[in-house]
Amino acid sequence: MITRQAFDAELQELETKVLAMASIVEGMVADAVEALWRNDMQRAEQVIKRDDEVDQIDVEIESSCLRLIALQQPMGSDLRVIGTIMKMITDIERIGDYAVDIAKAARKIQDEPPVEQMVDIPRLANAARRMLLESIEAYVKRDLQQVIHVCQQDDEVDEIYRRIRTQLQEIMQAHPEQVKAASWLLLTAHYLERIADHATNIAERVWFMETGRLEQLAKKHKSGLLDEAFAEAAQHAAETQSSAEPPSDAFPV
Repeated sequence: MITRQAFDAELQELETKVLAMASIVEGMVADAVEALWRNDMQRAEQVIKRDDEVDQIDVEIESSCLRLIALQQPMGSDLRVIGTIMKMITDIERIGDYAVDIAKAARKIQDEPPVEQMVDIPRLANAARRMLLESIEAYVKRDLQQVIHVCQQDDEVDEIYRRIRTQLQEIMQAHPEQVKAASWLLLTAHYLERIADHATNIAERVWFMETGRLEQLAKKHKSGLLDEAFAEAAQHAAETQSSAEPPSDAFPV
């Protein structure tokens, strides 16, 4: 029978690896956009090379999660934590892939005439990165209010994306010589919008981990039905501050 302390230690090690993976990927997104903005091919190549490291961490975490499930047979909230970690790393790994796609876009347009309306790409990237960081923070702190805040930011990302898409379409119509660069920038904007979607996925899994209910909070926000979830998050925060669950001495196998 594994002790509660030993099980918690293994979960803590998993969480440390998840945070390391998220940190690497967030840096990849930042560097990929910087490479695109600055026409920095050395930085773009570094982003592409880091993808192998992310893939390796992904495999290691998944293997550890499966081993814990197979050998320790966790139940209830413990099983939800492990399931959330497995889902999170899938989203984080996919964000890393999008960072690589952006770096490759930088290579494609390095010799093309610059597109002046690229100015909103960094803004879109900052918003997507902020959502990623806050979704990971929500996991670490078990913070449902932070979860909802992440989901609310999805509107901002969608609005920036729509504006960029319209601008780039107009550029392609007015300036045929910029079609190639504008096309790759349009793809880049799409990649960043998808990064924000994956950050939302992570936040929604944190909600599931804490409540036992898997809900599409972003869609609820867009339809104006998020008030109930917001009230629940506030109540959860109050209860967490006022009382703590008594520790268990052992974890069943």
